[in-house]
Amino acid sequence: MKALVTGGAGFIGSHLVDALMARGEQVTVIDDLSSGSRRNVVQWEGNAGFRLLEHNVCDPLPDLPPHDAVYHLASPASPVGYGRRPIETLLTNSAGTARLLEAAKGWSARFLLASTSEVYGDPLEHPQKETYWGNVNPIGPRSCYDEGKRFAEALTHSYVQVHGLDARIVRIFNTYGPRNDPEDGRVVPNFIMQALHGQPLTVYGDGAQTRSFCYVADLVRGLLLAMEGSKGEVFNLGNPREVPIIEMARLVRELAGSASPIVHIEAREEEITRRRPDISKAKAQLGWSPQTPLEEGLRPTIDWFRALACAGGARER
Repeated sequence: MKALVTGGAGFIGSHLVDALMARGEQVTVIDDLSSGSRRNVVQWEGNAGFRLLEHNVCDPLPDLPPHDAVYHLASPASPVGYGRRPIETLLTNSAGTARLLEAAKGWSARFLLASTSEVYGDPLEHPQKETYWGNVNPIGPRSCYDEGKRFAEALTHSYVQVHGLDARIVRIFNTYGPRNDPEDGRVVPNFIMQALHGQPLTVYGDGAQTRSFCYVADLVRGLLLAMEGSKGEVFNLGNPREVPIIEMARLVRELAGSASPIVHIEAREEEITRRRPDISKAKAQLGWSPQTPLEEGLRPTIDWFRALACAGGARER
């Protein structure tokens, strides 16, 4: 099997590459390294079954042989990332998605779009099912990411309807683990880096807002199962355990052995109040559910960040 992984040098993408390589597949990674890092896939350099191409998916794709599967994970995915590059985020999820869909169609390959729970916006339904249409501000502070992914979903669905493409969509909820960029502004790396450096853990607002945190190994297992799942389907992938942000701050501080105080700062504009996936469909159709308890997943994550901090903490490209 030959698999193409866009964004394969990123946090989730690199763990997916590890899993594909472990299965003996030949893997081509396309990544412009704007948010990914060569360090995340350095273990595969020199392996005949692995190839990394530094390339932006918005540009015409390199000349590639046919692949059997396309995993499209390319896109800034953190508030810091897409906040700095809103136009690039929109284009990656529109023009970039179109290029990858065309490639998959030409190769008769299976296609998986990595979408996001952000398509639900600040949800009025709780927990969120795949049938929920969402509550999204099209010109809000998150709109470049929310609407970019919503467009990517609509385009992927149209390729299924018009061209019969063997494609599926996964909506990824908050994911954490080793290789999460320490500078990307997401809650878990923020708290861990602050705790390890003895800095105050900053909680937006009162911390009562909730998220559902899935360990990256569980998420990758879901991606692999979804690629084998039914054509045209949409799956939520995330951990249904709902955790208040203030509880996460306390847990990270405890596991990191830190004495850092927890401080509350002004809530962000359009802060999401609650986020929790309904994973009934993934359980029924894929046989998937997360297996890693939060505390169990946080320990190796903190260890990875601690090693990174000891090495200087810089993210290499």
